[in-house]
Amino acid sequence: MWLYLAVLVGLYYLLRWYRERQVVSNLRDKYVFITGCDSGFGNQLARQLDLRGLRVLAACLTEKGAEQLRDRTSDRLETVILDVTKTESIAAATQWVKEHVGDRGLWGLVNNAGVFMPSAPNEWLTKQDFVKILDVNLLGLIEVTLSLLPLVRKARGRVVNVSSCLGRVSLLGGGYSISKYGVEAFSDSLRRELSYFGVKVAVIEPGYFKTGLTRNGRIAQGIQEAWDHASPEVKEIYGEKFPASLMKSTVRLEPSWCKNLSLVTDCMEHALTACHPRTRYSAGWDAKLFYLPVSYMPSFLADAINNWNFPRPAKSL
Repeated sequence: MWLYLAVLVGLYYLLRWYRERQVVSNLRDKYVFITGCDSGFGNQLARQLDLRGLRVLAACLTEKGAEQLRDRTSDRLETVILDVTKTESIAAATQWVKEHVGDRGLWGLVNNAGVFMPSAPNEWLTKQDFVKILDVNLLGLIEVTLSLLPLVRKARGRVVNVSSCLGRVSLLGGGYSISKYGVEAFSDSLRRELSYFGVKVAVIEPGYFKTGLTRNGRIAQGIQEAWDHASPEVKEIYGEKFPASLMKSTVRLEPSWCKNLSLVTDCMEHALTACHPRTRYSAGWDAKLFYLPVSYMPSFLADAINNWNFPRPAKSL
């Protein structure tokens, strides 16, 4: 019996491997629009797809970021300035994309733009702290998608949304996990709706990687800023030593964060170029071996694992 089961499992993975190796034809004629290309995953993906021969339309937040990207890529790649929190900027970028793709439509839309801070215990934050993240990571992603959807549908193309392992397991307060849970839900509903039109939707769930969002002590700096603005009552409950303990636990994890961004961008490229892309891609060993399994655990066990690594407030019970 076990032999038959092993053979079936082996055949399943062999079939999946074969299906996933099949590549879409005429890639050099296909346009891909990527948000958040100033640095990090977006910048790496833009250069990677440019080398692959696709026609990359890269959206950057700053002119400096756009210029640096153009200097490192071929003449095929073109850039546009985009602030995903502003409707007028999205409308202008959408018109720019229409003029470039023409009747071909847009083969790929990669929603990569995102921010991480401020992230801290929820009581330390204000509504505006949550809005700052949600405007970029979720509401901006939704508006960009809805604006470009007619072009993607025309090409029967792909939508690739960047979520996070923290879209499965919420470890720290603030808007980041909330926004990524929202990206997961939006992507699920969008995938089902667009399946009737031949459009595929994929979600990328990276673990912790060293990018512009996380390096140079930005997380510790964000925690300190949130603490400085917390109310006296909250500071009394948590204790003056708590911020340092929280930052220490974060710094302790940093050496394990992956520097190889291609682990993520390879997933994005596969979602754009494979005939049979996956619905979800977990990028990084921490995502595969820790966050994904923890997301399926009973809540009491996941809570215990999180609390084991989380400092205790001074006036905890």
